[in-house]
Amino acid sequence: MAKFDIIMPKLGESIIEATITKWLKSVGDMISEDEVICELATDKVDSEIPSPVDGKLVQILFKEGEVVPVGQLIAVIDMDGENAIVAQETTPIAVPYIENTTIVDEVKTSEIESDRFYSPLVKNIAKQENISVKELDLIKGSGKDGRVNKEDVLDYLKTRSSKPAAAPTTAPVTPKQAVQAPTSAPTAQPVPAQPPTVKAPTVTASTGDQIVEMDRMRKLIADHMVMSKHVSPHVTMFHEVDMNKIVNWRNKMKDVLLKRDGEKLTFTPIFIEAATKALKEFPYVNASVDGYNVILRKRINIGMATALPNGNLIVPVIKDADQRNLLGLTKSVNELADKARNNKLSPDDIQDGTFTITNFGQFGSLTGSPIINQPQVAILGLGTIHKQPVVLETPEGDVIAIRQRMILSLAFDHRIVDGAMGGKFLKRVAEILENFDENQTI
Repeated sequence: MAKFDIIMPKLGESIIEATITKWLKSVGDMISEDEVICELATDKVDSEIPSPVDGKLVQILFKEGEVVPVGQLIAVIDMDGENAIVAQETTPIAVPYIENTTIVDEVKTSEIESDRFYSPLVKNIAKQENISVKELDLIKGSGKDGRVNKEDVLDYLKTRSSKPAAAPTTAPVTPKQAVQAPTSAPTAQPVPAQPPTVKAPTVTASTGDQIVEMDRMRKLIADHMVMSKHVSPHVTMFHEVDMNKIVNWRNKMKDVLLKRDGEKLTFTPIFIEAATKALKEFPYVNASVDGYNVILRKRINIGMATALPNGNLIVPVIKDADQRNLLGLTKSVNELADKARNNKLSPDDIQDGTFTITNFGQFGSLTGSPIINQPQVAILGLGTIHKQPVVLETPEGDVIAIRQRMILSLAFDHRIVDGAMGGKFLKRVAEILENFDENQTI
């Protein structure tokens, strides 16, 4: 039998496991090369596994709903085709699995030592919520083989009355030691503040109400937004911008670009270009917070919040946006937006963002106060571009003119970005936009 093993692929740098949500083929089915075998879901994005070969599916080792580590064997295809013998054994075959140790934002394994397996996501939640190893081991897991997943920990936190006291780091002081102790005690090291555990209010449905369960993506968005508000003290600032030069330039260039390159010219790449220039001048806005450490990101990876047809939201990321010209940004924006609308984003497309831009204006909103996309420290909101009368200063005196205007909003993490820095950054973005070279080509 010429076998071909299908293993759980690596779906992104920080993703170590995925859930098999649906098998599209059954044991005994004939499969063509590149035909999709199953659908997967991670905490970041949905994906599919296509078959690299032609043959017959002779073995499936995991059921729908089971969580599978990267590198694990999940199915077997016999390339002998119709003559293949279907395997009767469906018990998962264990293969060696080495956890990725290069990820800087995960908890080190030594910090949570247990005979029980915990994913890096569970370890991170445990660390943030001050859950000890002993306490974590008591949580009943609903995953495969009793594994504890994120939902198990979050459900446990809802019923947890209070956080256990931290174990003492020094031995008790005896009376003799107390007499001999120095008069000035050593200064205690500060401990990063932990977000309080908030209990949601009890909600009951009334007669005639319709109860609609959130889909998987909406649940992830809900958890992420609540977590962001708990982690970061949000401050939002606003700045009005004159967009006349940019509007006139786009009106002049959009047909040229569409005819020449087949690319649609939107305002988004212009805002991304302005943001990248300002981020180079204000590195603390392109950063993350780890306890009392600030991680200044070397790369400038801009996420662009994108509304999906089903009403959900996803944030594809343009990597190294500062190294692309306006045409390159335009092509990247169009490509990612198209992939998002057609559910074709890969896990890598939505990872490693360092700063996010969200566009309220596409829905006609003047402005908005966005929520920071963790673990970033700031997000830029774009209001609608609209005509309004304004006072302009001229050599002959002040005049009233009709101008294209918009409002920028910047929500930032007050732990490391103060009002002065946030205001200066927002003002700098506005200056770059208002001084746009309307004579440039693309």
